[in-house]
Amino acid sequence: MQITRLKKIIASFNKARIMVVGDLMLDEFIWGEVERISPEAPVPVVWAKKRTYAPGGAANVACNLISLGAEVNLVGIVGKDINGEILKKELKRRCIESKGIFSHSQRPTTLKTRIIAGHQQTVRVDWEDTSRLPDSWQSEIIDYISQNMKKYQAVIIEDYGKGIITPSLLNKIRALRKKYRMIITVDPKEEHFDYYKDFTAITPNRKETENAIRYLKIKGNIFLNINTDKLMNDEQIDRAGKELRKGLNLDALLITLGEQGMRLFERDKRPYHISTVAREVFDVAGAGDTVIATFTLALSQGAKMREAAHLANFAAGIVVEKLGVAVATQEELILRIEDEDRRRYTGKI
Repeated sequence: MQITRLKKIIASFNKARIMVVGDLMLDEFIWGEVERISPEAPVPVVWAKKRTYAPGGAANVACNLISLGAEVNLVGIVGKDINGEILKKELKRRCIESKGIFSHSQRPTTLKTRIIAGHQQTVRVDWEDTSRLPDSWQSEIIDYISQNMKKYQAVIIEDYGKGIITPSLLNKIRALRKKYRMIITVDPKEEHFDYYKDFTAITPNRKETENAIRYLKIKGNIFLNINTDKLMNDEQIDRAGKELRKGLNLDALLITLGEQGMRLFERDKRPYHISTVAREVFDVAGAGDTVIATFTLALSQGAKMREAAHLANFAAGIVVEKLGVAVATQEELILRIEDEDRRRYTGKI
């Protein structure tokens, strides 16, 4: 990749306007220290010292976009409760548009509480309701998207399987994509892979891809022609990526492979491998959110698929070196690209 070209794309991020639609969550962090084991059970006693909050789920994708310079409109549902208020306060503090967030008293805000002792997460507690949304709630989301989608350059669908992303919602977005010729990318839920036909791209990790293959086989999906559902080598990954991209009629499919980097599958092109640039993996939480945010943001500013994937890889390499759910900035992204270029030039890679 040409460094000058990548830096030019990053510089254009401030012009981007992105809509994010999906399952909203509030991440709660309880920070403390462990000094003894409980006399009641063989578990550590955490001496809690502080509590912090951060937007999670689709809201974390919005945070990644804002951090990289884009203007963001977030669409989803929260409860009429204290956690919903905290989430909206955190979004406002980050200048994330929240007019598309609807509050309902019949459903709690999804809360994920992580207790961290020193630098280690000891336990996570989830509070959530994943039951089907009432039709009236779906309608208000669909109406909002229909009225506002044309104002944006791209839409990211963040599907955590919590009830927001449904076939009817995606059918409407699919029709609007055709009308406005927009970029639509999806961070997928494996049980919903057959929902995502005819979009721009999806960004599953290895495990999500494997689980999707198993699920589609169980459903007897006619487009899938893969003999294995365990992606152990490059040949199996390539076969899965090609089949899934073709079967879903996507412009591209980007599989993230952890320490093995990424593999991009495009129409009429050979699979393209990108090696990881992470120096030290400290925490992978939220890395998938960073990938789809950066990938989509780059595409919205005219980047080619391979350029967008490289930028997503650089951004993911930055956030996994930070503790907790983190984001990257334009400055960090440029510095990492320049540093990687120097390392390649001097033969230190």
